[in-house]
Order: sequence, then C-alpha cells, then structure tokens
Amino acid sequence: MNSIRKGKYVSRISHDNDIIFLVDKIITKNNQKIALLTGIVERVEADSPLEDLKIVNKKVVYENLRNLDKKIKNRLDTTLNSIKTKKDIFSRSNNFENKIITGKILHLDGDKKYSEKSYYYYKKVGLNAIVKNVPEYKQPKIVYNLLTIYKPDILIITGHDGMIKKDMGYNDIYNYRNSRHFINTVKEARRYDAETNNHTVIFAGACQSYFEALIIAGANFASSPARILIDFLDPLIIAEKVAFTEKYKYITIDDIATELRDGKRGVDGIGANGKMVKLKFT
Repeated sequence: MNSIRKGKYVSRISHDNDIIFLVDKIITKNNQKIALLTGIVERVEADSPLEDLKIVNKKVVYENLRNLDKKIKNRLDTTLNSIKTKKDIFSRSNNFENKIITGKILHLDGDKKYSEKSYYYYKKVGLNAIVKNVPEYKQPKIVYNLLTIYKPDILIITGHDGMIKKDMGYNDIYNYRNSRHFINTVKEARRYDAETNNHTVIFAGACQSYFEALIIAGANFASSPARILIDFLDPLIIAEKVAFTEKYKYITIDDIATELRDGKRGVDGIGANGKMVKLKFT
C-alpha cells in the first residue's frame, strides 16, 4: 500500500481487478488516504481507498495498451476498406471533376493520451479534424470560442466520467463525476448554434455518463443509456459516420449500433443528418 502513489498503475481488489487505472492524485478524506483514478483503456474515473488497490505489473499494462492500439488498427483497416471508393475520389480530386468535402470535426477530450490517439485516427482516415485536450471542467468555458474560431460541422465532447455510487442516483447530476461539465458544454454549443443559425451534430459523454440529461441539453448522440463503460472508439465512430454521410441522408443510431462495442447500451440518440458534400465540376 505504501508503494501506491501518483503515476502508478493499479486495479481495485473489491472489483476483481477488472480495470487498470492510473493514479492521478492521492488525497486525504476523513483521515483516510484516497486515490483518484483514471482508466488507461476505458473512459472512466473512480476513487478508491489505498488499501483496496493493487499494483499492476507493467507487462500487463503494456499488453492492455498494445491491445488498444491493435483495436484502433483493426478499426482503421475496416474503415479504410469501406470508404475505398471515397478515398479514390479524394485522390482524383485534382482533375477538377469530383471532390468530396467531409464534415469538419472539433473534438474536445479530457484525456491527453486519448486526444493524441483520436487525432491519429482522424488523420489516417482522411478526416478534417481539430482535436483539443481540454479538462472536462474547462470544456464549457472554452467551447463557444472554439466553435467561433473553427466553425465545425461535428462536435465531440468527451473525456472521463463515471457514477460515484453505482446502481443508484441515476437522476442525480452530482452522482456523476463529469456529466455536468459535458451537459454545460452541450448547452454552450447550442447557444452558439442559435446565434449563428448553425446545426452542429454533437456527441457527448464518456463512461457511465448521464445519457438522458445530455440528450435533453441538445446532444444528437450520447453515452451511456445503460450506465456502462464505453469503448474508446465509440465517439470516433460516430464522428466518422456523420462526416462521411451525405447531408441529405439522416443517420439513426440503428445505422451505427452494430459497429459500437456495446451497441445502444453504450451510445444512443436522436440521430442527425450527415455532413458530407459532393462537388462536381464540368
């Protein structure tokens, strides 16, 4: 227990060591040492008494990180194959006969490592994306200005979240670690839309987020209806699908659910029109 400190990789004994966390900080609460934790391959936050934590072998940590990279690679392979025709058109755009303009993405992520992986994914797929590493609590304060600067078609609001008391307090905003910040960010984005007559497609949330409140705030897609952990790739898949779908087509969650790890249990929503435009030159 004494070896547990900031920067260590740990798991929770009381949860059968099911998730690997990074220790972000150690605080004292009611004379007890508490570790504040973030998942290394899950978009979840938690806290735990030090005595409930177990140090995770670095080999196990690296194996989990390798598996995440492998999952991203496999998704990239699938995506690039499925949009091969569109990529071919991109490569021929210099003949001035056909051009595709995909939806522009602004992605706010509370996790620096996930921000970097998300940017890598978007660029490999060929999407026009700006990715900003912004702590969850700061996202509502800066999103309006960023929308004004970048004018995206698609806004991804994510990071880490989690229920403080699992399986209870579903309608208590203070029972979620970061949902209130995501909700306020969505509201600010819709204020921007109202003032500019824009129609930004918004995904918001992370693991165990307050799904219903995010949708009421104005998100098109959100996590997590079943209050489960979502996959790192889920927000990226939503962004990709909207960006590569023509504006006249309406996308529902049923069009996407089979590509999400846990389907509509992890992500749901009201849907949105695509944001891709095809230009023809004669």
